[in-house]
Amino acid sequence: MAIDTVLRKYEAEGRPIRVGMVGAGATGRAIALQLGTPAPGIRLVGIANRTPKHAERAFREANIHGWGRVSSARDAERAIAHGMPVLTDDASVLTSCEAVDIIVEVTGEVEAGATVVLEAIAHRKHVVMVNAELDSLIGPILNDYARRAGVVLTNTDGDEPGVAMTLLRYLQTLGLRPVAAGNIKGMVDYYRNPDTQRAFAEKNDQDARKVTSFADATKLSMETTVLANATGFRAGRRGMYGPACKDVREIAERLPAAAMLEMGLVDYALGAAPHTGAFVIVHEESPLKKAQFAYYKLGDGPFYVFYTPFHLPHLQIASTIGRAVIYHDATVAPLAGPVCEVVTVAKRDLKAGERLDGIGGFCAYGLIENTAEARAANALPIGLSENCVLRCDKNKDAVISFDDVTLKTEGRALAFWREQKMLWPVSGAQDAPRRVVAETIS
Repeated sequence: MAIDTVLRKYEAEGRPIRVGMVGAGATGRAIALQLGTPAPGIRLVGIANRTPKHAERAFREANIHGWGRVSSARDAERAIAHGMPVLTDDASVLTSCEAVDIIVEVTGEVEAGATVVLEAIAHRKHVVMVNAELDSLIGPILNDYARRAGVVLTNTDGDEPGVAMTLLRYLQTLGLRPVAAGNIKGMVDYYRNPDTQRAFAEKNDQDARKVTSFADATKLSMETTVLANATGFRAGRRGMYGPACKDVREIAERLPAAAMLEMGLVDYALGAAPHTGAFVIVHEESPLKKAQFAYYKLGDGPFYVFYTPFHLPHLQIASTIGRAVIYHDATVAPLAGPVCEVVTVAKRDLKAGERLDGIGGFCAYGLIENTAEARAANALPIGLSENCVLRCDKNKDAVISFDDVTLKTEGRALAFWREQKMLWPVSGAQDAPRRVVAETIS
């Protein structure tokens, strides 16, 4: 039965999927606003945020009234049972609450996000991560924990990896062969920083560091890493090719054909109309099928571009929530171990003794790199870079390695990254994902 039909049935029967959301920043507020519509068969029953006033704002803007403050899972269960949405400053109240069916993790932070995800998995809850920062770093090991617990851990439709993966799976259903996928990106400037982005951030009620990560290729690299780990496709080179295109359909001619056919590629079209969304390239050699594609104005081939001209995470997340709870179907999740990682690159000349300021900061940007190459260079993941202290000078645009830094205090994310590395050595991380994707999606 189609997901929309089931959700309407849930709505009619008065038993909607109960969503607990952790995080109430700009993205969290947008999700709350849409779920407060409400979406058929789905209800936002709780928000957790370390700063309660932000959660209050999310409820208020979503026109959700009558919420109550709670401090324990038992209090939350009683309130939700009586139709009262709950607010808490403790995420564990929602992750352990039996009246919550699924957690939407939208902290945008690595350490806090990892804690939320692991607590939710421990309580046998499905999790939607609206957190490319976390997913690109330790998504494979977190997904392994979720699978063993019998729950779904997924990134979301609406963010570019989910948009691309939803389209890719549809094309595979039609019997087509995807060989590349990625983002449609308006601009990339590695050297943007919170000062250059502050006015834009304030105008759009966003965080300056978050907006910086959108502009300096870090978020792009994290999103395409999530997609690579879900498809088995790889980066053609560090940072990808990112060819400039007037229209996204040009990208089929701008990426190297041999690499697409040999291993599949994740990449991005720069400045291309429709200026947002995601694309998938398929390959077809059959003369008769190529003639049909030409008749329907898709070009002469043998590479053909399909695309979705929008990405709306606050809207499309409803589909991911429904698929996870009803069908135990992840919109986008790692096949196995990491295929790509996001390495730390100096944004300017850096001196020994400087403290790195992490994602969206002044010191470094992140670039996608294939896992084998990242491991060979002992590259420091951008998701682990914050507060690391440089042991030596690093030139602008140089990759920063673990050898170059003194690590910050040990945290959960670093421990899980190390476990992930041990579970999937380079050979294991790189082997067989291309054949698994067809098995997973069939």
